[in-house]
Amino acid sequence: MEEMRLDGNAAAGSLGEVFARDITAAMATCAKCGKEMPVGSLMDYGQAMGVVLRCSGCEAAMLRFVRTPTSLRLDPSGVSLLIISAEQTVA
Repeated sequence: MEEMRLDGNAAAGSLGEVFARDITAAMATCAKCGKEMPVGSLMDYGQAMGVVLRCSGCEAAMLRFVRTPTSLRLDPSGVSLLIISAEQTVA
């Protein structure tokens, strides 16, 4: 098993495929109520400090996004599963 272990840099190509897509078309499953819906249909409670996307079923926070002067921070802890179509073209 030891010879198969690599660091996270080995996943750069695969992760690039995920993060180069339109996330609003992805299907997200709410970790609280289990409802599945496109990210683009989540309720956006965006403010100057960041964005909170909430479930349209139970209103639980699913995704939180904040831009700081030095980084982009994404908290997907309210999503139990995110399905991104492999058919989508990458721009």
